Amino acid sequence: MTQKLPRILLTGAAGGLGKVLRPRLAAMCERLRVSDVAAMDAAGAQEEVVPCDLGLWSAVEALLRDVSAVVHLGGVSVEGPFEPILNANIVGVHHLYEAARIHGTRRIVFASSNHAVGFYRQSDRIDARAPTRPDGNYGLSKVWGEQVSRFYFDRYGIETVCIRIGSSFPKPADRRMLASWLSYDDLTALIRASLFTPDVGHTIVFGASANRDTWWDNRLATQLGWTPKDTSEPWRAEVESAPPVAADDPMMIYQGGRFTAHGPFDKA
Repeated sequence: MTQKLPRILLTGAAGGLGKVLRPRLAAMCERLRVSDVAAMDAAGAQEEVVPCDLGLWSAVEALLRDVSAVVHLGGVSVEGPFEPILNANIVGVHHLYEAARIHGTRRIVFASSNHAVGFYRQSDRIDARAPTRPDGNYGLSKVWGEQVSRFYFDRYGIETVCIRIGSSFPKPADRRMLASWLSYDDLTALIRASLFTPDVGHTIVFGASANRDTWWDNRLATQLGWTPKDTSEPWRAEVESAPPVAADDPMMIYQGGRFTAHGPFDKA
């Protein structure tokens, strides 16, 4: 029998991954509440569409009512100036966890990012115990989110699986993504495991498919029972047929790729 939760909240439902996951999450619950600050498609048969600015406490507090679990994709998802990231990714994450505490939501799947550790070199192999090395304002916000989730587990028992997503697209677009690519099916399976595995506590897992080359060791997340099935290999020849990238290009050096070179963003 397929496991289902009474109500899942999906934030960031209008984004690229939100649109992919919206119909897939609907199969995991009786009611799916979808939210974003951007325009969303009309509600499906079992959906509730609730626009929300994560920076507004009253809106987030209402959003979490009667929610069994959250898949939190909401926020700014690219590198850029600090102020927009502050509102959505930092203030918004604190609002989300505080509303979850008030309303008794006990499980959150937090979309973290490889950019929380982006300044490790591609020659490094790290696990979740490695110190964070954010590669910009976006990466900093994901480190903040991971720490907020750690605090709310230690203090209030709200369980979180932080997924450090690599590069989740239909196919790998460049040489870096041959190692960081995460298929939509593997991401869906990881989210399902994160929602339904008992006693996850506070878990950090790296989200990448079973690619030939890997920088990340998930031995500390084996309790999830997640084994990726897909691989970037079918696209290797296509990717490597593109013009070569200079050896000193950040895309070829750092796990975070070119995010490590974005900015600074002038405030003037």
